[in-house]
Amino acid sequence: MSAVQGIKRLAEKVTGVGWPSLMEAAALVQPRRARLLLFADDGKTPNNPRCPMLLYRSAVGFRRHLDPAAVFEQVFAGNGWEESWRDGIFDFLHFHTRTHEVLGIARGQVRVRFGGAKGRTVTLRTGDVVVLPAGTGHQRVSPGNDLLVVGAYPPGSDYDQPQPGEIDHRNAVADIARVVTPKSHPLYGEHEPLTIFW
Repeated sequence: MSAVQGIKRLAEKVTGVGWPSLMEAAALVQPRRARLLLFADDGKTPNNPRCPMLLYRSAVGFRRHLDPAAVFEQVFAGNGWEESWRDGIFDFLHFHTRTHEVLGIARGQVRVRFGGAKGRTVTLRTGDVVVLPAGTGHQRVSPGNDLLVVGAYPPGSDYDQPQPGEIDHRNAVADIARVVTPKSHPLYGEHEPLTIFW
């Protein structure tokens, strides 16, 4: 997390200015149908053979007096996805072998390639949410226009961030297979469990 965003988050929590309650944040979540994207292992980026990436367009609304990043943090935390951060998306291809990840676009827009070198490029905009199953390659391919992203992880996560070629591919695939499906959806909680999709 950038130093500026870290200070801003701390100030919001201390003063309450721009920081929504859990109920306020939950009320800003819009019911949306997930777009499912399943990526094959390309020999370099493992992706996830059984769990598709979930893309939700305009899934979170905002109010002027609330910080959009704080809204995402509260929504995710309210559904058990904590250890959040505020930043952008790395411009190098990487994935996580021991955790799932959620990304919420709090401000701006960005083009991201999901699924590795042979994957798919998607433009994400303010309010969009992407739920990445463990192993899914992701990389920013264009500079974000005033971009601010909030990321978070389910309980019990063990964060790693390898790039293709940095770890043994077979071991990565085995680690990904051991990551359990969280009980709660980062946007919709237990009302739409991830087991519906995964």
